[in-house]
Amino acid sequence: MVTIKSQRELDKMRKAGEVVARVLEKISEIIAPGITTMELDRAAEEIIRKAGAIPSFKGVPCAYGGMDFPGSVCASINDQVIHGIPDHTVLKEGDIVSIDTGAILDGYHGDAARTYTVGQVAPEVRDLIFHTEEAFKLGMAKAVEGNHIRDISVAVQRYVESKGFSVVRDFVGHGIGTEMHEEPQIPNYVTRERGIRLSNGMTLAIEPMVNIGTWQVKVLENNWTVVTLDGKYSAHYENTIAVTPKGPEILTRNY
Repeated sequence: MVTIKSQRELDKMRKAGEVVARVLEKISEIIAPGITTMELDRAAEEIIRKAGAIPSFKGVPCAYGGMDFPGSVCASINDQVIHGIPDHTVLKEGDIVSIDTGAILDGYHGDAARTYTVGQVAPEVRDLIFHTEEAFKLGMAKAVEGNHIRDISVAVQRYVESKGFSVVRDFVGHGIGTEMHEEPQIPNYVTRERGIRLSNGMTLAIEPMVNIGTWQVKVLENNWTVVTLDGKYSAHYENTIAVTPKGPEILTRNY
């Protein structure tokens, strides 16, 4: 069921979103060659808990029957698309890392992701990250009252493919609120369905996942980490947004 949030609920989601934004800002400050994804995870959890929030991702059950997710962030390196598990892997010059994180505050979730470079990266990889963020912005611009979910999908896919990249089809954006994943699903590619009509008060997590090569992916043996089928780099950009009378509002930012 799609939920419509009141102004009181949106205020709570803004506060949860601000915690998430602070985490991602901290990651941008400390990420560098030589740091491990476990260290990034610890820094994220410290910020979340100091804010009186709970990490959304920690302890989430595995859809494929494996272990519960152990981290406060998903840290996905290079060809890892999403759900990379933080560990003692040392980041090196030329890597990229997608950090996806969430926080629950006063019963409401914030969810956002960014892809960071580690030192200098190849021009094609830098373009990948840039165009993934631009695809998010174009998709978000369609999140207005009266449009349908498909309008977001069209904007994302057309832009990404016009730049020579591909959009992942196996995983999608989603509604968000008192649950991390609520209805509706928000594909980054065009489907036959128009999807629901958007209304003021809806809250959505729009999250293009964009690959340099094929859109096809597979899940690793840990039953969490998703990688590109051809081993080429992938980028991820996400924000929690609200449909409002003034247009879409990003909730995962510093207010």
